[in-house]
Amino acid sequence: MPILNQITAGILLVFGVFLIGVTVVVFAKPAVAEGFFNSFASSARTHYIEQAVRLLVGASLIIHSASMWQAKAFWFVGWAIVLSSLALILTPWQWHHHFGEKVRPMLIRRMKVYAVGLLAFGVLIIYAVLAGVPPTAG
Repeated sequence: MPILNQITAGILLVFGVFLIGVTVVVFAKPAVAEGFFNSFASSARTHYIEQAVRLLVGASLIIHSASMWQAKAFWFVGWAIVLSSLALILTPWQWHHHFGEKVRPMLIRRMKVYAVGLLAFGVLIIYAVLAGVPPTAG
């Protein structure tokens, strides 16, 4: 497996474990999870860090998708993440913050439902990477 594929696989596996970890925190320590969600887009710095992480994950999905189970779906998801991140980078961070102020209360109220989605996506990413297309001999 080429080094870039190994790096992107590692990034995606860490991201999948992170999503599962967030789910655990939501159910075990909801106040901590609420604080984490409330920190999103709370400053220009957090806004740009969020977008950098999203770009890293999205680019990893695009690059590694050919080696993953359901390659086309993950390629599409990767591009959706990259394009939405680029749009947010080009948008004043205060707009993202304002949007977050409107959406976060709904997210916090339904945090456990949201966490189940995070768990499913985390497990799906890990499965897709580990059950990916085996390299061809050649």
